[in-house]
Amino acid sequence: MATLKDGIAIAGLNFLSLILVTLLYVITIWIPYLNVGTTIAMASLPAELAKGNMINPLFIFEGKYRKNMGEFFILMALMSGAIGVGFMFMGIPGIVIAIAWNFAAVLFVDKDMPALDALRESNRITYGNKWRIFGAEFLIAFALCIAVAIIGALFSIGEISWLKAIGTIINVILIIFIVPAIYGVDASIYRQLTEAPKAEESKVEAPKAEEPKAEEPAAEEAPKAKAPRAKKAKEE
Repeated sequence: MATLKDGIAIAGLNFLSLILVTLLYVITIWIPYLNVGTTIAMASLPAELAKGNMINPLFIFEGKYRKNMGEFFILMALMSGAIGVGFMFMGIPGIVIAIAWNFAAVLFVDKDMPALDALRESNRITYGNKWRIFGAEFLIAFALCIAVAIIGALFSIGEISWLKAIGTIINVILIIFIVPAIYGVDASIYRQLTEAPKAEESKVEAPKAEEPKAEEPAAEEAPKAKAPRAKKAKEE
C-alpha cells in the first residue's frame, strides 16, 4: 500500500504530461521507424519519474532513443522467448520470469546497459521483491478490470447501441487515465530497488571511520614501561 500511495503521488506530479505522452505514442505507433524510438522512450519513463524529472511529452521523438534499436530488439527477443517458454510450463514460470525482468528495458535505457547485463541486473534487484511488485501491479490491474466491468454492465442494460458506445468511450478514457498510475507505481518500485543497494553500502562503510581508536592503548602503555627505571634511580 505504501508503494501504491507513493506511485500515485509520483503520477500526480506529471499527470497531464503522462496523459499527453501516452496519446502521442498511441497516435504515432503506426509510423515505421519512428515507432521504435518512441517505444524505447516510453520504456525510460519509470526511470525519469523516479528521478523526479518533469516529463516533456515531446521527448519520445528524440533521435537518441533510436541509437541502440538493434540491441533493444535483442532484449525484447530474449524476454519474449524466455517468457513464452515459461508459460508453456503451466504459466507460473512465465509470470515469475516476467516479474524478474520487469525492469530490464528501463535499465537498458537508464543505465545504458547491454541486453544481457540489463536482464541480469533486473533479475538481481527484483530478487526477494517479486511478491511486492506483483501485488502492487495486480491491485491496479484488478481495480481497472472491476471498473471496466461495472461500466460495461451499466451501459449495456437494454442492449441500446448508443448507450453501449458511450460505455465504450468511458472505458477507453478510464484506461488512458489509469496509465499514469501504472507508470507511477513502476517508478516508485524502480526507485526503491535501485536506491536500496546505495543505502546498504553506506551502512557497511560507516564503521571504517572508527578504526583509528585501536591505536589508543599504545599511548597508555608507554608511561607504565618507564615506572621501574624511576625506582632504580632512587635506590642508587
